[in-house]
Amino acid sequence: MKNKDKHDQKKHEDEELKNRKVEESSEEESSSGSSEAGEQAAEKILDEKEMLKQKIEQLQKDVDAYKDAFLRKAADFENYKRRTENDQLNLIKYSGESLLIKLLPIIDDFERSLQHLENNTDLESIKNGIKLIYDNLMKILIQQGVKKIEAVGKPFDVHYHEAMMMRKTPAGETDPHTVLEELQTGYQYKDKVIRHAKVIVSEEGDQGSTGPAEFPENN
Repeated sequence: MKNKDKHDQKKHEDEELKNRKVEESSEEESSSGSSEAGEQAAEKILDEKEMLKQKIEQLQKDVDAYKDAFLRKAADFENYKRRTENDQLNLIKYSGESLLIKLLPIIDDFERSLQHLENNTDLESIKNGIKLIYDNLMKILIQQGVKKIEAVGKPFDVHYHEAMMMRKTPAGETDPHTVLEELQTGYQYKDKVIRHAKVIVSEEGDQGSTGPAEFPENN
């Protein structure tokens, strides 16, 4: 009986030892698995961190490149702006150059005429020479948009004429406020009057009577 009890007790102890070994083996396997999972997670985090670092470095390079391009464009614009301003200033400063170049031959003609006057007694030749110079000058002015204001025989217009005096004319001969005589030629530059024509204007009354110009201005 005692032998049987000892045998059962030993068998029970063997089973407990076996169960303990199985539990320890399971704990070791579980610990080993957790360790491997932890290492994999750590490696993944390191990989993601490295990728983020590379992205940040690339973004910084892009920012530097855009900044450099912007600064270059800004410098180019400033240079363009400065050149444009200089061109505009020069355009204003030398705006009359083309006209002056065209007037130089007229000055040459005057100088030649003055030289010929010393030994030339032919008044008709002198007159023709002066008229030629005058015609050339008027031609240049017309090309530049300058023209004379028509006055004699035209109705008085305050926008183009400046009345210096009134002259009475016989009734029915001339309409009142008609330009009879031009004392100084007026000029118009394109659509702008640069000098009014100074004129004598008709006034109905006795012929030959003159007096200061006194009448309402045209509107």
